[in-house]
Amino acid sequence: MQSLSAGAFLPESIGPYVALMGVGFALAILGHLSRSRWMVAVGVIMIFLATLLFPLALQIFSDEPPPPGPRVPMAALLA
Repeated sequence: MQSLSAGAFLPESIGPYVALMGVGFALAILGHLSRSRWMVAVGVIMIFLATLLFPLALQIFSDEPPPPGPRVPMAALLA
């Protein structure tokens, strides 16, 4: 049986992460308005998962490492 990598089930586009974060914010706000602690907690967990899984998916699915920052000559920094 073939084993799946940890990132095999993560979507590659940004849409699902933005949707998860939006639903998390809406649920947390609704929980605050209804004074429901569990609803706020679930909303915050959804936001955390969206912000955790998105960078993880970017790292797993990128083919090459990100380019280094811009190269600034030392003379430009001293001027």
